Amino acid sequence: MARIELGRLGAPYGIRGWVHVDSYTDPPEGLLKYREWALRLANGERATRRVAEGRRHGERLVAQLEGVASREGAAALTGAVIEIERAALPPAGQHEYYRADLEGLAVRNLEGVALGTVSHFVDAPAGAVMVVREPDGREHWVLASPRHLRSIDLAARLIVVDWPAE
Repeated sequence: MARIELGRLGAPYGIRGWVHVDSYTDPPEGLLKYREWALRLANGERATRRVAEGRRHGERLVAQLEGVASREGAAALTGAVIEIERAALPPAGQHEYYRADLEGLAVRNLEGVALGTVSHFVDAPAGAVMVVREPDGREHWVLASPRHLRSIDLAARLIVVDWPAE
């Protein structure tokens, strides 16, 4: 069963088991429509929790998960990755992609130089950055913006970018 990472649990919020939540959805509140979260805990274990309540709190979300009623219980979940089954997600719109669908794709620049494959994404202040790794481990950090992402062909498993090889 394929899962997509849609967020991460942060530090406890208050003393009644609420947690801060970093949402990777747009808008952030979109994560709250999924009432059951598969959590990948920091120690590698997995747990499933239903969302009892949740709301926006500044730039982040806060949520109360069923079965978590204390600050200590919430603290035990700090750093857990929130995953949703891929089949539960809506289809991506035109010119929209789930990051997980791009990971592993080959990347070439406009000159045809192979830069490697997409390893993962990093959220930076200037926007999302696609980390492209060569077989020898060298990395290219490419801004994941329309200006730099020229074409994405999921069937061919290829991304063409406007980015120098060096």
